[in-house]
Formats: sequence, structure tokens, C-alpha cells
Amino acid sequence: MDELLHEVRDGVATLTINRPERRNALSWDVVEAMLGRVREWRDDPDVRVVVLTGAGDRAFCAGADLSGMRGDSGHAALHDARGQLAELFDALWSLGKPTIASVRGYCLAGGFGLALSCDLVVAAADATFGTPEIDVGLWPFMITVPLCRSMPPKRALELMMTGRRVDAEEGERLGFVTRRVAVDDLGSATDELAATLAAKSPSVMRMGRDSFYAVWDQSATEALAVLHPMLTVTTGLEDAAEGIAAFAEKRQPRWTGR
Repeated sequence: MDELLHEVRDGVATLTINRPERRNALSWDVVEAMLGRVREWRDDPDVRVVVLTGAGDRAFCAGADLSGMRGDSGHAALHDARGQLAELFDALWSLGKPTIASVRGYCLAGGFGLALSCDLVVAAADATFGTPEIDVGLWPFMITVPLCRSMPPKRALELMMTGRRVDAEEGERLGFVTRRVAVDDLGSATDELAATLAAKSPSVMRMGRDSFYAVWDQSATEALAVLHPMLTVTTGLEDAAEGIAAFAEKRQPRWTGR
């Protein structure tokens, strides 16, 4: 679909919301298509990293398209459709591959949640983040999870209660912006980070990243019970043996993903 562009190159898959005239606002079709593509890429060995971005220079994603997401099929159907955004967040977390949000311009409401559902956020100096739902009599319920996973919870609550917007510099201070760059450097900085991640062992990356999300909400005792056996499993991988051998031989490792 023209409203969602996709490309795979050198192990990096890019999804671009292509609705610049609507500030890349999310429609039901776009959310459904993104969900399908992320699920497809989970088991694609040619995809090692996924990048999300928005077309044009005005917005990453300004949130839901309120005029196009009201729904004409009844309240229950509308409820089910909204659940696809939650499914998209979960699909990104369970992807098993690094995800990067490349952000310039407006990154608001559901778009803010979408960006923070990625592992890393590269933001241009002109990026603007916020949860303006409170100003139109709504509340950002589902994006509460990615926001509270990306900054101190009370900071997230303050943003949700006030609806105020923050720039990339403050986002970096709050901890949800991984890397802040000049506008002209956004593409190259995103490409550099994606290439760095794509060059790692895909099998170790999957196991390590999966374990990170698996223990996120667990107590220390519960988490260590998961992480201890994962260490043993990972050291038995071919890639682990190759990495150690390459280090000893002072050469670049040749990953097989096994």
C-alpha cells in the first residue's frame, strides 16, 4: 500500500509511514499493514534490524487520524480495531531483532508510543514529542506502557496529565531519546546505528534482546532464574564459538546465525 513504504537493504528493513499530508497520522490500514510486515520480518533471515520512520520533513507520526479512525461498524468493532495498535507494540517487543525509530518533526500521541516501542530512538533536533490527548478529552491509555518503559514513570505521567510537548534535547535528558543529532544528520546517524546492529550475531542478538524483554517486569530473583540458563544456552551457539575464535585470532567474526 502506498501509505506504508517498505525496503530491505543490507540486512536493514525500513518501514516508512507515507502520509505526509496528514503528518503521517495512523489509519487503521497503516497499523494493520505495519503489524503484518513486522510479523513477516520476524522470521526473515535477510532482516537483521528494523527502522521505523515517517515521510517528509514535518512528522514522524502525529498520532491517530481522528477523522479516519472513528469507525462506522459499531463500538465493539472499534474497540477491536484499536487493539491492533497494542498488538503492534507487542510485535515490536517480541520481534527478536533490534528496532530503531528515526524521528524528525512531530512525534505525538500514538506516534510517540510507536517510537518508544522501538528499542532505540534517533531524533533530529527539530523533533517534538508529546501526548496531547488530554487536551481533546481523551487519555493515552495504551501508550502508557511504552512511555513508562522509556522514562521515569512520574515523568511520563506528567506529560500525559499536562499534554505539554518536549523537544529532542529534553527527550534525551528524560532518557527516551537514544541519540540526538542535527536535522541534516538524521539519515546518516540512523544508517550508521542500523549498520552497527546488523553486523552483530543475529542469534545472540535475538536471545539477548528476548531475555531483556522477558525479565523487564520481574523481580531480581525471578530475572536471574531466567538469565542464568540463557547464558549457558548462548555460550553453546556456533556464533559464540566463532566470536571467541575471532577475538583470539584478531580477525572479524563470520556470523552464521546458528
